[in-house]
Amino acid sequence: MRNSESLLSSARDAASLIGRLDRLSRSGANIAGLNPAQWEALRYLSRANRFSRTPAALADYAGSTRGTISQTLIALEQKGLASRQASRRDGRSVELALTRRGEAVLRDDPLRRLADDITVATGGDAGELLATLQAILSAMIARNNGRAFGICRTCRHFRCNAAPGTASPHHCAVLDEPLSDADCGAICQEHEAAA
Repeated sequence: MRNSESLLSSARDAASLIGRLDRLSRSGANIAGLNPAQWEALRYLSRANRFSRTPAALADYAGSTRGTISQTLIALEQKGLASRQASRRDGRSVELALTRRGEAVLRDDPLRRLADDITVATGGDAGELLATLQAILSAMIARNNGRAFGICRTCRHFRCNAAPGTASPHHCAVLDEPLSDADCGAICQEHEAAA
């Protein structure tokens, strides 16, 4: 059995490797003239549901200030990669969206190369690695009093097939909103893990 000093050393080595992987994956991130924060915002907008595509939610997800996110979004709009409009649900807030050009740029996302490396290293089965990283992320989010941003269908408020035979057969009980099949595979700022 390994002693606690050896276990701590291994954990520190793993943390160092994660940090290095992050830096190396970002080193090629200036593709399409985008910096790492802009890439992260595009990725978020591509994965977030319609209730979570707001500047405030993006700031929470990125662990960033709203001012920094505002500057990031201005740059993405100027490059024609993202757009903003008044919220359909609440005219005082703003909804963000990727443009077609933004979607096209994401097809060359530098993280795809990292994903390819993970596929090779895990023999195509990254399930165990994913579960480990999700547990680490959950601990870090809890320690920082952050939000989880999970996938709708794994939320305790998700109601599957609440309105079968419709374009939006599912339902979000916390927002009292219908959800399509596409919605329930997106990440949400209101997510609370199902028991």
